[in-house]
Amino acid sequence: MPKNAFYAQSGGVTAVINASACGVIETARQHPDKIGKVFAGRNGIIGALTEDLIDTSQESDEAIAALRYTPSGAFGSCRYKLKSLEANKREYERLIEVFRAHDIGYFFYNGGGDSADTCYKVSQLSEAMGYPIQAIHVPKTVDNDLPITDCCPGFGSVAKYIAVSTLEASFDVRSMAKTSTKVFVIEVMGRHAGWIAAAGALVADYGIPVVTLFPEIEFDEERFLAKVKQMYDQYGYCTVVVSEGCKYPDGRFIAEQGTRDAFGHAQLGGAAPVIANMLKERLGLKYHWAVADYLQRAARHIASRTDVEQAYAMGKAAVELALAGHNSVMPTVVRKSSKPYVWEVGHAPLAQVANVEKFMPREYISEDGYGITDACRDYLYPLIQGEDYPPYENGLPRYVTLKNAPVPKKLPEFSL
Repeated sequence: MPKNAFYAQSGGVTAVINASACGVIETARQHPDKIGKVFAGRNGIIGALTEDLIDTSQESDEAIAALRYTPSGAFGSCRYKLKSLEANKREYERLIEVFRAHDIGYFFYNGGGDSADTCYKVSQLSEAMGYPIQAIHVPKTVDNDLPITDCCPGFGSVAKYIAVSTLEASFDVRSMAKTSTKVFVIEVMGRHAGWIAAAGALVADYGIPVVTLFPEIEFDEERFLAKVKQMYDQYGYCTVVVSEGCKYPDGRFIAEQGTRDAFGHAQLGGAAPVIANMLKERLGLKYHWAVADYLQRAARHIASRTDVEQAYAMGKAAVELALAGHNSVMPTVVRKSSKPYVWEVGHAPLAQVANVEKFMPREYISEDGYGITDACRDYLYPLIQGEDYPPYENGLPRYVTLKNAPVPKKLPEFSL
């Protein structure tokens, strides 16, 4: 009998993570002789540990196809990182119990860097604990910081949203600058890598005076203020794009709140008001600020077609890699050409992916540290190309909500 598969979503969700889910489930359904049912974990890996599984076979083909156009995580996500086998053998033994009870032989984990680490650990179960499992990581992260792959599904759509939103808001500020707001500050995601902030910098190509603050460049208050003043003196207004991960020279985040998330990362949020107040107090400029927050990663209505296609392709490739006998790998996007844009699917060993971050190359950032170079433009523009609008009804996108029928439990309760 064919083994069942487990699929789960992890970390911050995106506009296209469900497109990857669609790719996994639709491809698995095309191979009933090799894959039985696809069980989704409710709220990520927590669903596996607590045996809270969802039977995706109860969903119609139409409902699964509609995932391609639906943002967020259809099965629920989580921020939960497995410790090492030595540190918490109990959790791994529980995973094996659940996998064995539900005849699961395939593990597809859809997430970013920490999720790659979890998937890598699960892939070792076969050797370490004698249970056969093929674990494939499905890449996803708006931060675009996974190594080896040219880009990460989720990033292209966030980049498109930020570029469009920054452009539109800048037009607004330009029209009001004579008697009202002089500076607009927008804060974007990006803890250690400035890829999203770089997308905001694309508005310079439309004649917008923009100053961009990257995590890769130490924040120098005096230089920054001088740059904004130069822009304001020349144009009469200015836009500032600040990454949430922007740091002082001593390593402190501008936006650090003193709290930490479930992965142990510093809880960020609030760089925009810090920068805006600085501009008012030091330069006397009237401002407005905004934090894109969830809006940037949930904006399926303006998703990049390139991003949607790549997200689906990664889900599809994950299943195909498993069926080909691979374990402990991640499908990747391989760029063959930027002009014209040509890409194909590759794959990389998880041992080279887990716990490795990809930062913006210095050659992508302008010499003064406040803009992007042509090389960065060549990288970014193909990723935001095309539109893939969801169907609309009564003026709103028609997104799908799955039934998410539970799989009957077979094991005793398990406490996290």
